[in-house]
Amino acid sequence: MRDQLQRTLHFKDTPKRIISLVPSQTELLCDLGLADQIVGITKFCVHPCHLLSDKTIVGGTKQLHLDRIKALRPDIILCNKEENTREIVEACQSVCEVHVSDVYTIADSLELIGQYGVIFNKADNASSLINTIKAKWNTFENFVQDKPVLKVAYFIWKTPWMVAANNTFINYMLQLNKYENVYSRLERYPEVKLTDDMDKTKTVDYAFLSSEPYPFKEKHKDKLQVYWPDTKIVLVDGEMFSWYGSRLLRAFDYFKTLRVSLQKDVF
Repeated sequence: MRDQLQRTLHFKDTPKRIISLVPSQTELLCDLGLADQIVGITKFCVHPCHLLSDKTIVGGTKQLHLDRIKALRPDIILCNKEENTREIVEACQSVCEVHVSDVYTIADSLELIGQYGVIFNKADNASSLINTIKAKWNTFENFVQDKPVLKVAYFIWKTPWMVAANNTFINYMLQLNKYENVYSRLERYPEVKLTDDMDKTKTVDYAFLSSEPYPFKEKHKDKLQVYWPDTKIVLVDGEMFSWYGSRLLRAFDYFKTLRVSLQKDVF
């Protein structure tokens, strides 16, 4: 079996004891019917909510308690190239096999679901999930095809202000929604100086303040509005734009609702 970095994994039997170090992948495991086989998660694995009390927390996505991981005797540890560091992956490899995902598009996400279906002997569940996501994806594309392109900025952090730029899953999802990312000229998650960008932002239709990783609230809209007086500031559900896997089952309905709200100017 190969992961999404084309690393070869070897298993004698179907892995039974799973540690997931990526919140969206933890959710995916549960939707594949594997909740009972999860033995360890991160403190950010908040969906389904009961897992935080039912499973052992082994740390965050960037810092781990390797002793807790070893004590759980996992058969496999699930990581992600963006969420987890190279050092984390290498440390986990000293314990057991490590699968690393690498997701930038919906196609990548569907491939990951398929790989989990094979690894954990849940091929039928994975196939059903993939088909449902494809159907929702197709319906959404029909919905959005005649919608105008809107210029947006997608903020993920404050102090310093940081945005999602090119070469990210978020940017891909923005494009899918026909939102032109005004920071797509930059890479990954750059820090931006709002005062330096004031002239450029006059043509920005909406500034999206994500619910994660920084938990933007209503009070932050006013702070950004000072710099961008002609731009409409909107709080958005960051999980819908950044969580891949089975979150796509709900994302497209959310995107429809968001677009309709923007059209009605209810913000």
